Amino acid sequence: MIKIAPSVLSADFSKLGSEIDCVVEGGADLLHVDVMDGIFVPNISVGFPILEAIDKHSDIFLDVHLMIDKPHRYVERFCNSGADLVCFHVEADQPQDILTALADIKKAGKKCGLSIKPKTPASVILPYLSMLDLILVMTVEPGFGGQKFMADQLPKIRGIRALIDKQNPSCLLEVDGGIDNKTAPLVADAGADILVAGNAIFKSSDRAAAIADLKLYSAKS
Repeated sequence: MIKIAPSVLSADFSKLGSEIDCVVEGGADLLHVDVMDGIFVPNISVGFPILEAIDKHSDIFLDVHLMIDKPHRYVERFCNSGADLVCFHVEADQPQDILTALADIKKAGKKCGLSIKPKTPASVILPYLSMLDLILVMTVEPGFGGQKFMADQLPKIRGIRALIDKQNPSCLLEVDGGIDNKTAPLVADAGADILVAGNAIFKSSDRAAAIADLKLYSAKS
């Protein structure tokens, strides 16, 4: 069954604790935390103190997505700040540093993932696939929530699904960007295991219903 990861980026940070409680009680499977540095992407979001606060507030699995430059410098600290899984962009570092970062995450006892931008081909994942617990495909340009879903990414999602099934079946496939009741079944049909949704959940007056609808529509794919 498809898992739903509400994206904290779309939450009301003036009442973050209650926002998290609402989606956890509403059936969220994990919580997606976007970290942006204003360098790799043109936006700045949360850092270590917020992640530590979220971790203290809730026991939900924390799926931390680093949209930062040279992530190998920080992955260990994010592991120590409460992340259960640390995912970073293959475009943000050099190959040797990517390998080092993945090894550091594993050494910390956490799960590791790599993310790719819309213009990045699936083939860049191949050298790292055997080490990964998760691959995150962006169906918008990373940096801002509320963008329109890029349907031209569906063939890439299918291609990565095929690679995972052949080379590392235990690896999960996550998709982030413009996910709602219309796009969720398309992504599920293409092979995604986890859907990240921000506005579709946090901007809804009934978060539990929004999460249930995403699961329902995904099941119809």
